[in-house]
Amino acid sequence: MTTETDVEPLVPESAYVRRDSFIERDARSRAFALVDEGSGRELLDPFDHLESPWLEQQGVVPEADDGVVIVKGTVAGKATVVIGIEQGFQGGGIGEVSGAKIAAALGLAARDSRAGTPTSAVLLLETGGVRLQEANLGLAAVAEACSGVLELRALQPVIAVIAGGLGSFGGMSIVAGLCSTVVMTREARLGLNGPEVIESEGGIAEFDSGDHALVWSIDGGVQRHALGQADVLVKDDTDEIVGAVRGAVSGEAPAAPASRDLARLRAHLTSLDPSSPPTPAELPALFATPVAPGTTEEAPRPAESASTVESTGRGTAWTTALADTAPNAVESTVIEATMAMHGLSAILLTVVPDAASPYRRARNGEVGLLEGLALAERVTAIVTEDADLEPERKRPIIAVVDLPSQAYGRLEEMVGIHLHLAAAADAYATARTQGHPVVALVVGTALSGGFLAHGLQADQILALNDPDVEIHAMHKPAAARITRRTVAELDELATRIPPLSYDVRDWATLGLCNGLLEVADADHPTADDVATVKEQLRAAVSRARAGDSGLSGRWSVETSGDNRAATRRVWAAMTAQWQ
Repeated sequence: MTTETDVEPLVPESAYVRRDSFIERDARSRAFALVDEGSGRELLDPFDHLESPWLEQQGVVPEADDGVVIVKGTVAGKATVVIGIEQGFQGGGIGEVSGAKIAAALGLAARDSRAGTPTSAVLLLETGGVRLQEANLGLAAVAEACSGVLELRALQPVIAVIAGGLGSFGGMSIVAGLCSTVVMTREARLGLNGPEVIESEGGIAEFDSGDHALVWSIDGGVQRHALGQADVLVKDDTDEIVGAVRGAVSGEAPAAPASRDLARLRAHLTSLDPSSPPTPAELPALFATPVAPGTTEEAPRPAESASTVESTGRGTAWTTALADTAPNAVESTVIEATMAMHGLSAILLTVVPDAASPYRRARNGEVGLLEGLALAERVTAIVTEDADLEPERKRPIIAVVDLPSQAYGRLEEMVGIHLHLAAAADAYATARTQGHPVVALVVGTALSGGFLAHGLQADQILALNDPDVEIHAMHKPAAARITRRTVAELDELATRIPPLSYDVRDWATLGLCNGLLEVADADHPTADDVATVKEQLRAAVSRARAGDSGLSGRWSVETSGDNRAATRRVWAAMTAQWQ
């Protein structure tokens, strides 16, 4: 139990001083408060009736703007689009339409910036992450929002403002981790996994969600700012928040965005002893301690795992079967191998189980702190090594995917797992946009934030057509609890609503699948299975080289049919109203 002395009071003066509260405003009034007076106009407002096509058939009343407000105007005289998430609708959960509005606004701001009209973006994040009533399309929408942030961030500042008691959780915390600047209030929270989710996965001893002092000591704005994971800490005052946003829009972007500062993340992990973790109060000083030169590559990993692979599971089996040589352990839970392809050595990267991992909540193949950072470091190194090569000589990167989820743990949240997964997503997206064909091969489970970090930024996604291949936003029992349904009710809905289905064949209809592969034995691949998958990987790499480097092909009519018709309508309407 955390005592009151472990955590700085949230806003001790708030009981005595009345301010113009930003938290008390709805998303629309927040968005208009940020733009210069008289400059803002709303795009795709409720009268456009672009609402979710998936909710009504589940007995959920849709919202005419799907809970996301887009206001285009100026901030400090500079063209800016403000994207506000309304937590009052479905807890700020992101579905197909709301996610498409976010991605389209970011994409059009990037288009204008390239055309000579620099346009920044401000994201007002008050969200629990993926809207589980739309599950796989919500997960896809968050991946596309990540890609949109990265595209625009290379051109102009992208600012995240987290200013409410709900905060930013789930996949949208990865989006926050990718932004140029993060502004938080003391009351706000930022984390990948909510306290209730961690408690349900790991038990009350792992995280007591009812201990509010503990919750804010880990996820709260004061702590995130102390750890350098929020750039600006402000009071709940509209003028202060407007001033912070104006400064971020007008000022210079950080030389290294947080998700690119891999040396800093490595130094932080090096400073930790996972077997005897610090308290939240001790962590800021620990992270502030300089690391001696030459030690930032020393992560907590078993020495004997440096070059051998003993892990089991589908990820290991397929990596070993596809590789030309024995896999090498990048970390005890991340392996690498090479495969000859088109005269090059394609790189295979796989997150695998390790019962001896120092991070006990990431021993079953979850993507945790060490895994997210190791993937980011390795992919970044490949991009750097191939930077001067012609596009056709840049090595393909194959993400072999069999992961149960992200790691659910108090230590992971305390350190900032959202930022480590953002680093991995950033690295994969950068490789894709720099000309490396990036292909995800799903051979087992691909769930939630783990898949966002390792797989969903790929040019092409292939999956085995096997009953045990499961791709989704959350484990079925947890999804049932959160949506207040039984597992049987979820299964029945999934027969009518493809985004809810755990069947890989239904997932393949959503536009995300570039090949559903038939194999005889998914657990122990035969020679014919390996030949089939290699052939399909080569074809996917060729398609990636021939296509553009974005993710828009996922919602084309050719790939998704009617299942992403709403996304296409959002992009068309946003483009028409943008000017």
